[in-house]
Amino acid sequence: MASPPSPYLLPSLILTRTFLLVLLLTQTISSAQSYSNITQGTTLTAGSSTGSWLSPSGDFAFGFYPTDAQASLFLVAIWFESTSPKAVVWSANRDAPVRSGSTLQLTSDGRLSLKDDGGNEVWSAGPANASTAAVLDSGNVVLTASGGILWQSFDLPTDTLLPGQVLGLGSDLRSQLTDSDFSDGRFELAAQTSGELQLLPLAIPSGNQYDPYWSIDTTDSGFQLVYNESGSIYFALTNGTLLNVTMASVYSTEDFFQRTRLDPDGVFRQYIYPKSGRATGSWSRKWNAVAKVPADICQDLQSDGAGSGTCGFNSYCRSGGDQSEVNCLCPPGYSFIDPERKYKGCDQDFPPICKQYDPAQFNLIPINNADWPFSDYEHYTNVNEDQCRQYCLEDCLCAVAIFWDRKECWKKKLPLSNGKLGSYIDRTALIKVSKTNYTSLLPPSGPVISVVKKERKTLIQIGAVLLGCSGFFNVIFIALIIAKIFGSPRGRSTTFQPQTSMSEFNIRVFSYKELEEATDGFKEELGRGAFGSVYKGVLSSYISTNIAVKKLDRLLRENEKEFINEVRSIGQTHHKNLVRLIGYCNEGTHRLLVYEYMRNGSLIGFLFGNIKLHWQQRVQIIFGIARGLLYLHDECSTPIIHCDIKPQNVLLDDNFVARISDFGLAKLLRADQTRTNTGIRGTRGYVAPEWFKSMAITKKVDVYSFGVMMLEIICCRKNLETEIGEEEEPVLIYWAYDCFKDGMADLLVQHDKDALADMEEVERFVKIAFWCIQEDPSLRPSMQKVTQMLEGAVEVSLPPDPSPFLTTN
Repeated sequence: MASPPSPYLLPSLILTRTFLLVLLLTQTISSAQSYSNITQGTTLTAGSSTGSWLSPSGDFAFGFYPTDAQASLFLVAIWFESTSPKAVVWSANRDAPVRSGSTLQLTSDGRLSLKDDGGNEVWSAGPANASTAAVLDSGNVVLTASGGILWQSFDLPTDTLLPGQVLGLGSDLRSQLTDSDFSDGRFELAAQTSGELQLLPLAIPSGNQYDPYWSIDTTDSGFQLVYNESGSIYFALTNGTLLNVTMASVYSTEDFFQRTRLDPDGVFRQYIYPKSGRATGSWSRKWNAVAKVPADICQDLQSDGAGSGTCGFNSYCRSGGDQSEVNCLCPPGYSFIDPERKYKGCDQDFPPICKQYDPAQFNLIPINNADWPFSDYEHYTNVNEDQCRQYCLEDCLCAVAIFWDRKECWKKKLPLSNGKLGSYIDRTALIKVSKTNYTSLLPPSGPVISVVKKERKTLIQIGAVLLGCSGFFNVIFIALIIAKIFGSPRGRSTTFQPQTSMSEFNIRVFSYKELEEATDGFKEELGRGAFGSVYKGVLSSYISTNIAVKKLDRLLRENEKEFINEVRSIGQTHHKNLVRLIGYCNEGTHRLLVYEYMRNGSLIGFLFGNIKLHWQQRVQIIFGIARGLLYLHDECSTPIIHCDIKPQNVLLDDNFVARISDFGLAKLLRADQTRTNTGIRGTRGYVAPEWFKSMAITKKVDVYSFGVMMLEIICCRKNLETEIGEEEEPVLIYWAYDCFKDGMADLLVQHDKDALADMEEVERFVKIAFWCIQEDPSLRPSMQKVTQMLEGAVEVSLPPDPSPFLTTN
C-alpha cells in the first residue's frame, strides 16, 4: 500500500496541455547547445592523461572516473569537474568497474564501446551509425548524426537528475549501494507505468521491490518527472497539473550548479553548489542539500515487516534533521557486521547459548524512544516494566523487550528489522546485553594531543588554592557552630519519636538504633563525601529493602526546625532522575538521611574505570541528568540549586537510569527567590567562575557543572588529570574545544566505535556542553533550553571559546 502524500507534495500550478508542450519543446531546443564534436576513432584510456572528455565550459567531464583513492578501478561516468568534491551524475558500468588500461572509444561504426584491460567489450551504447559524440554543458552526453541526437545519457539516468532532464513512465533512478560503492543500491525512485511516482526499498541483490515508503497519490495519472532548467522539480500529470515534488526555493541555474540525487540512504535530495564569481550570498562552496523527500525516512519507511528497513537488520535508524544524512546505529552490545557497509546490519557481540543460558549473566539496557515494530513473538498486557524485564531475561530467545504505556510488553527475537529512534516513538526498548562483554574498547583516559598553552594549568591551580582556602575558613566557622549548638543543653537533649512519620510526604522518621541495626553497626561503607559517609543497610520490615544511609556528621543546622523543613522540601520531590528520600533521623546529635539503594553505584565508576558505558547509554544518562536538573530548577515545588553536580553525585539504578543524589544538601530557594549569595561550594573542576568573583549565585552554576560533566561523559575522561606528563594538557574542556575548533572532534571519542558512527550527535552534544560552560552566566542556557537542544527541538549554534574566564580569576 502506498504511503499518504507527503506535505512536500502540493499542487502548485495548473497548466494547459499547450503550456506543457511549450515547456518540453523549450527543453529540447536548449539541448542543442554548442559543443565540440568527438569524432569516430577517438579513444580514452583508464589511468592515463587521456582519461576524459570535457564539456565546452569545462563544468562536466565524461570518461574514466576512479572509484577509489588508489585509482585501481574505474567507472565510465559523467561528473561535475569544476566542483569540490566532484560529483558523479551518471555511470555506465556501476556494477562492473574496469581496471587501468581499459579503453572507451567512439568506434568507426558509430558506437561507444568500453573494453576492459584484456580487450573484451563489456559495455556499448548507441546505434551503429553515429558520426560524432559530444559532452554538453548540461551534463548530457549525446551521439549524433546529421545534427540529430541518436542516443543520450539523459534517457538512461542512474541515480541523478540534472536541470533539463525528465524521468518518463517506466523509468527509474536507482541509488548506489554506499557513498564509496557505486553498484546498484537498496532504493529506487520509479515513475510507474500506472502513472504513480514512488520511492521503494529493494532487496539486495535481487532488486525485489517492497512496499513504497513515499509516493504521489493523485486522482489523475502522471506521465513524467520534470527537472526544469529554472531549478524546479515537478511531477507532470496527464491533465496538465504540475505537482511540486521537493518544495525547495528556486535557485537560479545561472548562479548555482544543481543536481537531484536518490542518495544511498533512500532519500531523494536536491543539491546546489555556488558557481565561482556569482552573487550567491553566504552559501559555502560545497554541495548544499536544500530539499528532500521523504521528510523523515526513518519514520516513513515501514515495509510491512519485510526487509530490514532503512538501516540493516539489528540496527536502528535516526534522522539527522534538516537535509543531513540518516544515522544508522547499533544498539548496546552489538556492532556493525561491516562498518563500511552498514546496510548489512549489526551482530550481537555475545550470542547466548540457550542450552547453557544463565539469566544472571545478562542485563537489559533501556533506550527511550526506540522501537523495532516487527519481530515480536510474544505480547503481554497489564504488566509493569520490571515484569517485562524479567520475562525477557528468563527467555534465551528474547533479544529485546519493548515496553509501552506502563502496561504492555513485547518480546522480540533476532533478526530485528525496521528499527528507529525518535521523539515520535513513545516506547522504551530494553536491550539484552551480556554483563561480561559489556565493556568499551576505550583505553585508560588521558589526553591525545597537547594544543593549549601551559598558562591554563597555572590558572587552574590558583583557582584550586582559592577554593581550598575558602574550605579552610569554612571548617573553622563550622567548628564554632558545633561548639555553640551542641555545647548547649538544647543541642544535647533534642529527641524525636522514632516511629512517627511525615505521612503526607511518604517520609519515615527513623530512630538512630533502628538505622544502626539496619546497617549492622554502619559496617559496609558505600562511599565518603564532603558531608559524611554513606552505608548500606537493609530494612527487614520493608521486605528486606536495601537502603543507603548517609550520616551527616559535617552538616549542621541552626535548629532542628530548619532541618525538618528542609527534609520536608526534599520529600516533596518526585522524579525518576532523582534519588528518592525514604526517611531521616534527627535524634540527639545524630542526623541521618535514608535513601533508596542504587545497586550500580555512582557514574564515576563507569566513566574512568575499566568498564565503560556504551555510547547510547551515555546519551541516555546525559538526558536523565538534564531532566533531573530541569525538575530541581523549575518544576518542583521548592526550586533547588544543587551546587555540586559531578559524576560522584549521579547514581545509576538497576536499569542504568541516571539518578541525581545529594540535592537535598544544596541551598534551597524560596518560591520568590532566584539568586543566593554564599561561600564557594562545589568540587574542584566543576565550580562555575562566578564563585570566585563574589557574584550572586544562580541556577546557572549547576548548568556550568553539568557542561563539564557532559564532556566527561562524552569523552570518558576526567576534566582535570593530575597524573599526566608536564607537556600534556590536563584540562579537558580546553583540549576538547581545541579539537572541536580544529575539526577533529573525532579525537574526543577516537576509540569508541559506536560514538564514531554517530559523530553528528557527538558534535551536537559537544556544542551544547560548550554553551553550558561559558564564563558569562547569562550566555549559558537554562536547563529547559539544554533539554530542548539535547532533544533536537532547538538548533544548536556554534559556541564561543569557553577558555577566557580563567584569565580573570
